[in-house]
Amino acid sequence: MSNVTDDESNELSPEQRLEPRNIRLIDPSIATIDDMDTLRTCVAYENTHQNRIQILRRLKRRAEEIRSKEA
Repeated sequence: MSNVTDDESNELSPEQRLEPRNIRLIDPSIATIDDMDTLRTCVAYENTHQNRIQILRRLKRRAEEIRSKEA
């Protein structure tokens, strides 16, 4: 279990979310994104810096999850 609160999670930068020291933390970092603004910022960061197809797919899936919760 993580000790990170939702507010702390929302304060993570795209770099912290998408380029952690341990790559196993990328999926949990993406899973904690709970708003489209943060997600768009992460997509823009990924497109500019790494452009990894797998990460962009995970971000797309998260966007779909967020949209379904908002509907």
